[in-house]
Amino acid sequence: MPGKLKEVRNRIKSVQSTQQITKAMKMVSAAKLRRAQDAIIQMRPYARKLQEILQHIVSNHQSDAGRQYITPRPIEKVLIIVITSDRGLCGAYNAGLIRLAKQVIAERYASQQAQGHVWIMPIGKKGYEHFVKYKFQVVPDHWQLFSQLSFESVRQAAQKATQGFLEHRWDVVELVYSEFKNAATQRFVVERFLPVKPAEAQGKQSHTYFLFEPNEDQLIEELIPRILNTQFFKAVLDAHASEHGARMTAMDKATENATEILRTLRISYNRARQAAITTELSEIVSGAAALNG
Repeated sequence: MPGKLKEVRNRIKSVQSTQQITKAMKMVSAAKLRRAQDAIIQMRPYARKLQEILQHIVSNHQSDAGRQYITPRPIEKVLIIVITSDRGLCGAYNAGLIRLAKQVIAERYASQQAQGHVWIMPIGKKGYEHFVKYKFQVVPDHWQLFSQLSFESVRQAAQKATQGFLEHRWDVVELVYSEFKNAATQRFVVERFLPVKPAEAQGKQSHTYFLFEPNEDQLIEELIPRILNTQFFKAVLDAHASEHGARMTAMDKATENATEILRTLRISYNRARQAAITTELSEIVSGAAALNG
């Protein structure tokens, strides 16, 4: 019985230590989430307006500079950009994104995958490690992007994807990432990055007209890549906030589970202690009775 009491005490100490860690991680994630949430909330109106401008440009100005970004072509080579996190302990966040990316390949690009014409550009260590382990064709240049997150590092990744599309290395580019809703809710989405969908393709007829000065082709050639970079940055910020929200929620649940385990262990410890005391009393009474007899 003393051995059992010691075992339960050790388990209680172990769970208490784990609970302290999960509490600390929850507080750290909450602080990081606040900054990441502010960044994506401030970014969204700007990105939304730029997306409207981009769709209008490719819908209404059939210049050579704009046509190359909108013209669909037979899909033979595919690039899928999967944005995961660098670290774990965030519930099913990374597993869900990886599963969605594989589902997209299986449902939309199975024939291209069979021919070896599907490439993965992972952003985040977890996605990179998974796709390398399972022998996918990986574009390995930007998986460490979150180690120093900045618009410049995101721009380089976006330019890599855009340049590959323009040079016909890929016929379509898809984004797989988590759209941030709130701390407890993230929505996994698949978003077409290239070719750009015109406004009519989404049932929106634009009546806005733009005047270009000095030259339409020149301005469009400069403007479209900048808008695409911004859209990519918005997706990365969404994923960044989603990661911290998922981790904060996971650590909160882990802390609650630790509390429940501690409650159960303390009940078990008290019962074992009472049983030990009862046994000792019985032995004392039995010994006293034997002496008196």
